[in-house]
Amino acid sequence: MPVLPGAEPFRHEGGEAGVLLCHGFTGSPQSLRPWAEYLAERGLTVSLPLLPGHGTRWEDLQLTGWQDWYAEVDRELRALRERCAQVFVAGLSMGATLALRLAAKHGDTVSGLMVVNPANRMHGLAPHALPVIHHLVRTSKGIASDIAKEGSVELGYGRVPLRAAHSLRTFFRLVDGELPQVTQPLLVLRSAQDHVVPAADSARVLSRISSTDVQEIVLEQSYHVATLDFEADRIFEESYAFIGRLAPSIGKEGTAARG
Repeated sequence: MPVLPGAEPFRHEGGEAGVLLCHGFTGSPQSLRPWAEYLAERGLTVSLPLLPGHGTRWEDLQLTGWQDWYAEVDRELRALRERCAQVFVAGLSMGATLALRLAAKHGDTVSGLMVVNPANRMHGLAPHALPVIHHLVRTSKGIASDIAKEGSVELGYGRVPLRAAHSLRTFFRLVDGELPQVTQPLLVLRSAQDHVVPAADSARVLSRISSTDVQEIVLEQSYHVATLDFEADRIFEESYAFIGRLAPSIGKEGTAARG
């Protein structure tokens, strides 16, 4: 299937500091493209891949699972490591979960993490039925475009394929067990009002990681897809400052890129 206009992956060859951005479940690179472009304009090498099964139609996502999504970002991270002195990983929602697993598995090869509304589990009673119900019911209502800013729209699926959701639930449980292996500096940006991922998920992540360099910022005006919402610029600026603190050379690269 052809990729939906706007859902294409984004890559930019920049300086010695690289950033891998991971989009969320049923979403696409469109939700993170402004963030990617902001970092690219400041001289960073940026990779924003399209996860398998995403950016086309929900039926394609039904044929994939967490192993496919993780394999894609794992490949991108390894490719960035080959051409960058330092690599940072960022993500939104499930993309943040992918980023946390990359940090847990790759150790010091990841210099830092930036996560927006990280997802850690599925809440309520319904997810407990997924092992059975996904064989009987194909989809449920979509979760895209939880955005406070009028006129801002996320390019995502209108339906959630339950087979893929079942795999995602398994992935959340796996990564929750791996969180103590995360030791890198971490920036968490969490929306005060989020209708997809509750604040409890960020709290859980923060309580289980082993990182000592941790910063949490609460976004008061944004919903779940905060990267397209009122405080998107703050996310971009805070993440760039975070990277700059850990990779001082980017200031020089950014000045050259903008000059």
